[in-house]
Amino acid sequence: MSEQLSVMFNHTDVFIALPGGLGTLEEIFHISSWAQLNIHQKPIGLLNVNGFYNPLLSFFDHAVEQQFLPFSAQQILISVATAEQLIDELQSFILVVDSSMSRLNWSITERRNKLRLDLSLSL
Repeated sequence: MSEQLSVMFNHTDVFIALPGGLGTLEEIFHISSWAQLNIHQKPIGLLNVNGFYNPLLSFFDHAVEQQFLPFSAQQILISVATAEQLIDELQSFILVVDSSMSRLNWSITERRNKLRLDLSLSL
């Protein structure tokens, strides 16, 4: 995890993405995938100024239709056009837990206790 993303992840209660470039998209996908995997339960908001994120949201819809993403993935991102709407939506955010993902345990202790594969080669 990049240092910037680590700081952001550990010191915030909510994620908000403004229209941006590849770095912003990377962070949206990173944080969204962690939400899907139940690593965090923080709301993720997109400030969808002038429909900037509409193609991305359409892609999510398409991925759900093609069964590459579960329906619950569509609920991860909150997208609205104004800052006032976004604040209202984030304040009323209710987490929808995907039961298939809620069984995953991402705690450090749990990861340490899992067996590691021996990938050494013997010649």
